[in-house]
Amino acid sequence: MKIHIDIDCFFVSAARIVDTSLEHKPVAIGGRSDTKIFNKEAKNQTVNLENSGSFVPTFYKAYEEKDDDIDAFRDEKGKIRGILTTSSYEARKFGVKTAMSIQEALALCPDLIIKAPNMSLYQELSHKLHEFLQTRIPLIEQASIDEFYGDLSGWVEDEDIEQFIDNLRHEIKKEIKLPVSIGASKTRYIAKLATTYAKPFGCKTIYPHEFDDFINHMKVEEFAGIGKSMAQRLKSAQIHTLGELKKRRGTVESWGPYAKELYKRVCGISDAPIQTRHKRKSIGISRTFDPLYDRSELKRRIHVLARHLSFAILKLNVIPTVFHLSISYEMNQKSHKNISLCEIFTEKKFDTLCLALFNEADIHKRLHVIRVSIHCSSFTRDSKKELSLIGFAEEQKMKILTDNSQRLREKYGIDALKWGSEL
Repeated sequence: MKIHIDIDCFFVSAARIVDTSLEHKPVAIGGRSDTKIFNKEAKNQTVNLENSGSFVPTFYKAYEEKDDDIDAFRDEKGKIRGILTTSSYEARKFGVKTAMSIQEALALCPDLIIKAPNMSLYQELSHKLHEFLQTRIPLIEQASIDEFYGDLSGWVEDEDIEQFIDNLRHEIKKEIKLPVSIGASKTRYIAKLATTYAKPFGCKTIYPHEFDDFINHMKVEEFAGIGKSMAQRLKSAQIHTLGELKKRRGTVESWGPYAKELYKRVCGISDAPIQTRHKRKSIGISRTFDPLYDRSELKRRIHVLARHLSFAILKLNVIPTVFHLSISYEMNQKSHKNISLCEIFTEKKFDTLCLALFNEADIHKRLHVIRVSIHCSSFTRDSKKELSLIGFAEEQKMKILTDNSQRLREKYGIDALKWGSEL
């Protein structure tokens, strides 16, 4: 059987390890884009490439420690900014949700304790749990900073699974001080679904003979992999539950390869092996800021973001071949541009490319911009694309300059060298 392990309210649980007085209280962890990245003075910026993802940015800077963590989210005018990255179950009873603004959350729950994030602590605890799991399970895969998969086939007999995972969650709580929920089933996808029903701090095992009853009345959007657009499509076909989806194979499979694979996952037919090491497939950086109209300042910020993302790409030692830039404006308007390019990666070329993408994507020039995002994917090691040899000799010279700049930044910080256009 496969198992899925998820840390309950991870960031809050980590804060409770540091401060036990937070136990049984409504607690939330705030998040706020580090817009200080655009300041012209040097900063101590850290790059994290291991478990970045939702609410775990590739680049992060630790908040200053304060007696009252809410102060970490006040701007120069004293206004509280930021969103919630997670909240405790005590807070959720008041309607507090992930991605809600801190202001909204405090209106719902005035006694809500807001804590600033501590990315270094999260990484440390995540590594500890990973190492601990490796001593208990032969094959363990880390899917995200707070999520793991394991394969117990040939290691634990099916009839002993329930006792094994129950013991495991208590061991983790004792050794790492983290509460986890664990789901078990024949496939990783159904094990993940089972974890949802095990929370908080519980276990759920789905045996083959229980499978149909388990999924029968479950809403389609509860299954990982069914997003908003797919859920909408299913509902338009009068498919509201996973049980109904299972009965409508012909309809679902007629929608194409992705829907066909999705059907197999929902029905417990398709599975994927446990991967002990994940290859990163993409990387990006984005920032949300106060509405900004000045296009010269926006272009300067593109240079800053490009430099930071270039640093991470070079640190990963990959060559991206697909580049995407998106802009969010006021009045809920959006625009984006992307390009494929199979050439040697150099910082200067990347900087020029990002600026060109911004100029093309900026179609609402009368509107203020509130967010910019740059994303790179389809690394040559994965896409099998061949690099262009046009101008190869000149590119090699720029590559040497890029590599030398990278070494200086790794030694003295990302802000040790800047482009003149940033100043």
